[in-house]
Amino acid sequence: MFLKNRVKELRARHDWTQGQLGDRVGVTRQTIASIEKGDYVPSLLLGLQICDAFGLNVEEVFELEKGGIET
Repeated sequence: MFLKNRVKELRARHDWTQGQLGDRVGVTRQTIASIEKGDYVPSLLLGLQICDAFGLNVEEVFELEKGGIET
């Protein structure tokens, strides 16, 4: 399983740079870039802060996705 997110899409809709979103939630631009690429899973607190910045619920920003081969 992995955590899918819409951070890049939502950030673009708000016309924010990665740095601007990072400033809003207290992390670096690099952290936002890593979240968008799926290389980094944010903590619950950071995930909620990101959702709050967009004014959305968790389910509207993050989704748990199953991966791999089904048996």
